[in-house]
Amino acid sequence: MKIAKFSIICITILMFAAISMAGTLEDVKAKGFIQVGVNGSVFGFGKADDKGVWKGLDVDCARAVSVAVFGSPDKLKFTPLTAKTRFTALQSGEIDMLFRNCTQTLSRDTALGLDFCVVNYYDGQGFLVPKKLGVKSAKELDGATVCVLPGTTTELNVADYFRTNGMKMKPVVIENTAELNKAFFAGRCDCLTSDASQLAGQRAVAPNPKDYMILPEIISKEPLAPAVRHGDNKWKDIVNYSVLALINAEELGITSKNVDKMLKSTNPKIKRFLGVTKGNGKALGLSEDFAYKIVKTLGNYGEVFERNVGVNTQLGIKRGLNALWTNGGLMYSPPFK
Repeated sequence: MKIAKFSIICITILMFAAISMAGTLEDVKAKGFIQVGVNGSVFGFGKADDKGVWKGLDVDCARAVSVAVFGSPDKLKFTPLTAKTRFTALQSGEIDMLFRNCTQTLSRDTALGLDFCVVNYYDGQGFLVPKKLGVKSAKELDGATVCVLPGTTTELNVADYFRTNGMKMKPVVIENTAELNKAFFAGRCDCLTSDASQLAGQRAVAPNPKDYMILPEIISKEPLAPAVRHGDNKWKDIVNYSVLALINAEELGITSKNVDKMLKSTNPKIKRFLGVTKGNGKALGLSEDFAYKIVKTLGNYGEVFERNVGVNTQLGIKRGLNALWTNGGLMYSPPFK
């Protein structure tokens, strides 16, 4: 028995070593696609439509990496993951990158063998309740039954919030997001707690969206970011700057509609960004025009945001913290030089 266990440990170590030595970029090029972990149940962020086409803000950000590496947004294979399985899937090499509304935390950075890339959505935890419950504030939820996902920051946050405010709660813990939502909308719990963006997505596809409201309290900071395996700095740089290309394009005023015209710009920042002036692509191991291709295919971050979750969508989310830093938000890209 001890020999068998030792053999399993050795095989696991060798698997990790093989993944590390090969490098994720070389691996995905060899197989011709990127395996990406997604939520699968959050409308507006990561969910397949009725025709099986994956859509959402996280999905579009993942497509930016596909464009950067392959020149096409469709060289992706999606793996829906639960909150409990998402990190294991990345650690084991089952997926190449994780775009699943994951909060960057100290423990996840240090203990799980992960590296988080740039934040692609700044969020905070809130509460969704049926209007018929008659509450206007989270501080009126004393004694409530609360639907919450296990293995998430939200599980700890809600426990801390109730304890801090001298309230009691009865948690209803269900691992699968879709099943948890069904439980809430079926009336098994008084409120559903999660990131406010997810709550907006769940409400948008509820049987009667107008029957529900998101309470005003935001009880946490949730910087949501894609993640990769620790130690593969080359792959992290590619994922990082693929998402940053969306943000930097918006800062520079480059859109999917004017990007071809911008190729003729005399602005040195724009010339470097679009690859007219060489260097950025080579530094990342990509084509010099990788950022041009991303914007041409997907638009800038503002276009991605408005298309998936903005005020004119079913979610109706305002930019808020996710506006550019020049507009009072937190979205900010380092220079592309």
